[in-house]
Amino acid sequence: MAKILVIDDEQGIRDLLDTLLQRKGYDVVLAASGQKGLELLRREQPDVIVLDLKMPGMDGLTVLQQIRSFDSKKPVIILTGAGTPETEQKVRALGVAEFVKKEFSLHRLGDALKRLLVTSNSST
Repeated sequence: MAKILVIDDEQGIRDLLDTLLQRKGYDVVLAASGQKGLELLRREQPDVIVLDLKMPGMDGLTVLQQIRSFDSKKPVIILTGAGTPETEQKVRALGVAEFVKKEFSLHRLGDALKRLLVTSNSST
């Protein structure tokens, strides 16, 4: 079973993704902050990370830079309500696989996870 780490400061988004992803058969780990997300990343070794960009304290871009400092290949999906083309360009330069706006379609997120998990499983 693939493990997904969701890092988002919004309780409602975490709850929604937890329910959705568990129903799809994923093992879900939740973090309410960037710092907690980095701790869980090291401990839980998820297959994919779903990361919010706008968070208090350590924002998603900083979390992504930290992730890339010790794992340049970990699949990351950016989930944001405040994405700009410039921000998207920055995170894609850091190797983000998908950039999904928070007014997202749940199907689009599910499709992105399937693509990433197939890719990451075939490369291991």
